Amino acid sequence: QVHLVESGGGLVQPGGSLRLSCVGTENTLDYYAIGWFRQAPGKEREGVAVIASNPYPNTHYADSAKGRFTISKDNAKNTVYLQMNNLKPEDTGVYFCGAGHYTYLIEERYQDFEGRGQGTQVTVSS
Repeated sequence: QVHLVESGGGLVQPGGSLRLSCVGTENTLDYYAIGWFRQAPGKEREGVAVIASNPYPNTHYADSAKGRFTISKDNAKNTVYLQMNNLKPEDTGVYFCGAGHYTYLIEERYQDFEGRGQGTQVTVSS
């Protein structure tokens, strides 16, 4: 099981920005793709963005994230980031990261994840 820890959530006004971090153990990014997912109260989990394992540069975004969110990674820090700009109230939810096969993450095959974090709360409200 891959151990992941998220941070960076908080309360932000509509139009604001947040950067989430997902830290894994050494070599996590070499072996696994990492994805960001979210769950709002009363709603199903949904994928937000995925980045492929090293050395591949591939990324994938949900339609709701395109143009506003950017997924990136810092291999030296074993960390994947999710930069979220122009946040909207509908972006509110618990954001968590998951590790696994690139395609499985895009397809949201949660049962096939190699690990996930506990999540960090993002609240977008005025």
